[in-house]
Amino acid sequence: MRTVLVTGPGGAGRTTLAAATALAAAASGRRTLLVSAEPIPGFPSGPEPTAVTDRLDHARIDSGAHFRAELTELQQRASSVLDLVGAGRLDGEELTELPGAPQLALLHTLHRAAAGDWSTAGYDTLVVDLPPLGQALALLALPEQLRRYLRRLLPAERQAARALRPVLAQLAGVPMPAQWLYEAAARKDEELAAVQALVEDGSTTLRLAAEPGPAAEDALRTARTGLALYGLRADLLVANRVLPRHSSDPWFADLAAQQEKCLGHWHEEWAPHVPVHEAAHLGRAPRTADDLAALAVPAPDEREPGRVEAPWWIEEESGEEEPGEEGRPSVLAWCLPLPGATKEDLRLVRRGEELLLTVGPFHRIVRVASALRRCTVSGAALTDGVLRVRFTPDPALWPRTS
Repeated sequence: MRTVLVTGPGGAGRTTLAAATALAAAASGRRTLLVSAEPIPGFPSGPEPTAVTDRLDHARIDSGAHFRAELTELQQRASSVLDLVGAGRLDGEELTELPGAPQLALLHTLHRAAAGDWSTAGYDTLVVDLPPLGQALALLALPEQLRRYLRRLLPAERQAARALRPVLAQLAGVPMPAQWLYEAAARKDEELAAVQALVEDGSTTLRLAAEPGPAAEDALRTARTGLALYGLRADLLVANRVLPRHSSDPWFADLAAQQEKCLGHWHEEWAPHVPVHEAAHLGRAPRTADDLAALAVPAPDEREPGRVEAPWWIEEESGEEEPGEEGRPSVLAWCLPLPGATKEDLRLVRRGEELLLTVGPFHRIVRVASALRRCTVSGAALTDGVLRVRFTPDPALWPRTS
């Protein structure tokens, strides 16, 4: 299934362009599902896929209903613990969704489309209207992060020691986690793994929507770094609400000139790798299928590769150091392209077999390549948009040659 995730700076019309993308995909003959949290004029608003055209279905995310269902199920599974402490149950009618609930509801919906009950519907294309750009990148990184938290807090090997729990509880003086907790963690890990696989799949791309201007230009420049860090790829940058370039009105002409200057930068920075499509301003908010078609947003190319394969690579450096003894290389560099990153925004921490990497607002923890786990970090440099982390082989850990 070809997946297109649509996002962009706030107020850029990303929901409209997600709908236009879905209509274009359906018009090209593909059975398409559009998922959005925002209402779309003329589209059904139910939480289950409902037909818009012969080949296009739409499902709207109901984060409130998802939050109530999840918390009600949690209370049922933890009923014995709640009864033990005399806690009162919360009814679904009195539950109000908390911050973060929309993001979790979106992840749940992605799971349904990727590996849940919607995955058997035979869709060729999935188009997802994501939150604004910064939130969207954080959301796409969330499955990997949450799975790491679950592995650290509830390691699978502890589940196997069920027979020892009464003894461990007496020694520790506190009750050990119940079986239902491990089962719930396993279910969540399976759901998150399906979403992570969807995000990392080679047929998944981001489609960026932005209205030309200084604020959008800054946001997209920052986003390029986040895309590289998470190994994601954009298949199209849609410049939305582009004004006619010639006008006798001075105010209108100045605004069009500002847009044209920004578009020039985007074609220079993005077009070598990501096409830039200019969607003309219609003079009104698009409200019908004809309005969406007038934006002329191209359908996703089903042959377009998505996630960048192996964004990290290893190089052997030659420098002033003496060649390594016993078959060891002198210095190895673990390289990652980070366009737009600055040294001031970059922080690196090596902890065991993991590298904690922070670039501006983006954070990722990656497992060090196996060949580098026998090395110590000897430095790092950011040159020409490429981060190079230098590793020096540890003689005590590097295998000897005969």
